[in-house]
Amino acid sequence: MTFAQPQEALDFLAAHPDVRHVELFIIDANGVPRGKLLHRNELLAIFESGRPLPSTILGLTINGDDVDETGLVWDVGDADCWTYPLPGSLLLQPWRSAPTGQVQVSMHPKAGQPATPADPRHLLSRVVGRLQDDGYHPVMATEIEFYLLDRERGEGGRPYPARQANGQRPGATQVYGVYELEQLQPFLDDLYHACEIQGLPARTAISEYAPGQVEITLEHRHDALQAMDEGIRYKRLVKGVANAQGLQACFMAKPFGDLAGSGLHMHVSLADDEGRNLYASEDAAGTPLLRQSIAGMMATLLDSLALFCPNANSYRRFQANSYAPLARSWGINNRTVSFRVPGGAPTSRHIEHRICGADANPYLAAAAILAGTHHGIRHHLDPGAPVHGNGYAQNHDPLPTDWLTALDALSASQWANEAFGEDFLKVYLAIKRHEYRQFMGEVSEQDWRWYLTSA
Repeated sequence: MTFAQPQEALDFLAAHPDVRHVELFIIDANGVPRGKLLHRNELLAIFESGRPLPSTILGLTINGDDVDETGLVWDVGDADCWTYPLPGSLLLQPWRSAPTGQVQVSMHPKAGQPATPADPRHLLSRVVGRLQDDGYHPVMATEIEFYLLDRERGEGGRPYPARQANGQRPGATQVYGVYELEQLQPFLDDLYHACEIQGLPARTAISEYAPGQVEITLEHRHDALQAMDEGIRYKRLVKGVANAQGLQACFMAKPFGDLAGSGLHMHVSLADDEGRNLYASEDAAGTPLLRQSIAGMMATLLDSLALFCPNANSYRRFQANSYAPLARSWGINNRTVSFRVPGGAPTSRHIEHRICGADANPYLAAAAILAGTHHGIRHHLDPGAPVHGNGYAQNHDPLPTDWLTALDALSASQWANEAFGEDFLKVYLAIKRHEYRQFMGEVSEQDWRWYLTSA
């Protein structure tokens, strides 16, 4: 783990004398940024000697509740754990009404104990390091779909897609509609401007497969950690820009039962020490190494599903003919499969991993994808023949579509224990099982509609 040097803080303070506060954050197991708002006078000390955060900060549910079973609460006395800034993460937050900075931190490998094993970025760093030790350098990019919503809520709290610039609320799908993008111009202008200020490589914007659903792609990076750092900061930025405009950016996997879910598509390839794409091939199916990588992802898919789809809502996304994959399947230029080899120039050959919901933690999802890739390469696995045509009609190896099955599979997996480590799994599974019990213990409006008079 590489941390930033104090000169970065000195340069930022000198360049931005009007900044009075800096948001310090770390990413927890759920991908939620948690931290503190600091005065500028505190910033340099963080770069010089770190900043303590409580051990419980990496053992919280998605609602911010302590989970005793993580071992990060009373067992360690909610100990202080030292964090340090990540290089290049000290940036302006251009959506704030007053000049404000942000800096992302991660646990120190030693001074961050006992919370260090629970730090999602550390897990990804370890997985990447093992690949690099074998001469493989992961190249990755993220595509994250989201809904842009009004703060206004309907009956039962149902959210609404945000009104367009013309004052109308979108009601039609209009996938790839350019008029729909034009109607989002005030939001998109601010979003792209904020990305430029933060140095985030935002590229193509697409009106996705539902009213108010948007996707903006991020450029691939030859450093997988950098790519996921940017994915994390992009989500923070999208939410901040939307909030500044009186809107809400929603990264739920399935916010509407009757509309498309939101996915996190991961693009991955492997490069050699010189940066050459090891998947590059005139063959549309890529190299043997690419196919071994897919086979590894397929073999470890069930074991990893609780990382790709971490919440109860995640599993509502898996529906036939919805562009959400349903099976261990791969194909060439085919969006009905889980692992797609896109078309394009031979030098650009890569894998698009289509399983994750937009609610996945990018660090954990990337760690599972790359660990599965490494497994396939080490064991020379074969993915079998690619799917041609409608993959939904050839669904012979379906994924489970419930949360508890995925959690049990992760818990029982010897591969996951070796790939992710016992300490990380203890914390992650404790958090997710606690959330599962809370979610299943809550009586919802649907319970009343279905059972109040009929049971």
